[in-house]
Amino acid sequence: MKLAGIVLIVIGIVGLIFGGISWTRDETVLDAGPLEIETEQRESIPIGPIASGVALAAGLVLVVSSGRRAVV
Repeated sequence: MKLAGIVLIVIGIVGLIFGGISWTRDETVLDAGPLEIETEQRESIPIGPIASGVALAAGLVLVVSSGRRAVV
């Protein structure tokens, strides 16, 4: 539970600061003997500010609630 909360907190912060997660991927378009043509493709996962806030809040709830022990 605590690990899931930490992951949600990180996703929420990244979404609020950067607006999402993006990366660049190299893809080979043509490979004909000594001739090789590659292209870079930028891919991203947009995270809206509302979803980022919800993820951040849910992560905080999970971290705080996993730290408490239920007394029965």
